[in-house]
Amino acid sequence: MNDASGSTGERSITVEEAIRGRKSTRAFLKKPAPRELIARILTTAGRAPSGSNIQPWKVFVFDGKQRDEIAADLLQRYDTVGEGAREYEYYPTKWYEPYLTRRRACGWGLYTTMGITRDDKAGMHAQRRQNYEFFGAPTAMIFTLDRQLEKGSWLDTGMFIQSIMIAARQFGLETIPQAALANYHEVLRARLNIPDGEIVICGMGIGYPDTNAKVNSFTTEREPLENFVTWVDALKPAKD
Repeated sequence: MNDASGSTGERSITVEEAIRGRKSTRAFLKKPAPRELIARILTTAGRAPSGSNIQPWKVFVFDGKQRDEIAADLLQRYDTVGEGAREYEYYPTKWYEPYLTRRRACGWGLYTTMGITRDDKAGMHAQRRQNYEFFGAPTAMIFTLDRQLEKGSWLDTGMFIQSIMIAARQFGLETIPQAALANYHEVLRARLNIPDGEIVICGMGIGYPDTNAKVNSFTTEREPLENFVTWVDALKPAKD
């Protein structure tokens, strides 16, 4: 199990524990994970399923000086021009229930944990700003996809990304998936030499969690089974 020094030993953890214990981590230790460990996690995640095994995902991984320079570019853009825009719609263009309530519970739950009140615009801005420095994660990833591919490949890429987050936990690493990074796709495209034929989907910070950080005490709630599962015990007769 990892400790404050950031050791990389594997830990005994079941698949259920890895999934149930996963959450968005928003504060990391400065010590980066070894590149060979990141490679091992990505290789494992590469076993994620994809339609006809086309394996559509692409990943750009960076740390050290490259990570710091990209973070500086993103922060400069955020501070000077404000929030950017993704090349696709991640959320509904018009919010409605029950999704609006869930979204608000997540956002205000995080702010409350950090002592940020509804009238503290500066506090909200500062918390949001951390997206663009990867919440302090020493290693970052950007995920892209060929623009010509269809929705099935987006689903496949989501399974790949989830596999990274679960596989990382075996080694004491945690993650923060970040759709917000696609807001400045043009910055990432220039810095990482991402081809125009690929769309920036999202990013992720990965590293050893700072277990003493207050922000990491925040955990979102999940809906009970009866709210999203329908047990089918009988079928209606088919109509002629």
